[in-house]
Amino acid sequence: MKNEVFQVGELAKRTGVSVRALHHYDAIGLLAPSRRSESRYRLYDREDVVRLQEIKSLRQLGFSLEEIRDLLAARRLTPLGVVEMHLQRVREQLELQQQLLGRLESIAEQLRAAKTPTADEMMRTIEAMTMFEKYFTDEQRQTLKERGDKLGAEAIKAVEEEWPRLIAAVREEMNKGTDPRSERVRELAKRWRELLNAFSGGDRQMEESAAKMYHQEPQVAQQYGLDPEMFKYIGEAMKP
Repeated sequence: MKNEVFQVGELAKRTGVSVRALHHYDAIGLLAPSRRSESRYRLYDREDVVRLQEIKSLRQLGFSLEEIRDLLAARRLTPLGVVEMHLQRVREQLELQQQLLGRLESIAEQLRAAKTPTADEMMRTIEAMTMFEKYFTDEQRQTLKERGDKLGAEAIKAVEEEWPRLIAAVREEMNKGTDPRSERVRELAKRWRELLNAFSGGDRQMEESAAKMYHQEPQVAQQYGLDPEMFKYIGEAMKP
């Protein structure tokens, strides 16, 4: 690989990280340029760029600059480990974007039909937006928007409309005391798995991240009639 070096201004322009931020990283011992020119200009090489990527990923995961400095100094994380952590967070939060998309589409349809959304609908949307901003940076939201565009609004909407019906059917069987291993519940569990796959593409790590979100944000689960007992019940039905 070509041994490129970049002056601080060029690195800032290419990455979107400000010169001021790069100077600050140098001052606190987080990212010191590997080289200096004869005129004492900062020169960054490929390894410095790798470290900058690690810093940006860890910042988006919520670590402070001091925490990142200590982590990287001790080499507790490999570059691959940092990227995988970042990937998991993006996957974990994808469902939040899909929920927000569905709610905004619903409000838009009502406004197009000259109807006024209820206060409850507006508050639910504000709640979704607040949670979305809590979990996502601007860069992450753009990345997830592109993923949502690929899935298609119609496909997402169809799945979102089917989920409440499926959850209600499972709840009915739970209330009747139906054995989760019965043919009826196993059929519901099969459809549950199909809808999960429509969201995750079969990526179990993504599904585990979504489950983690429901546990950490119980109000989201409650909106859809989900609770730990239902997760346990449908999980039993899914067993081979």
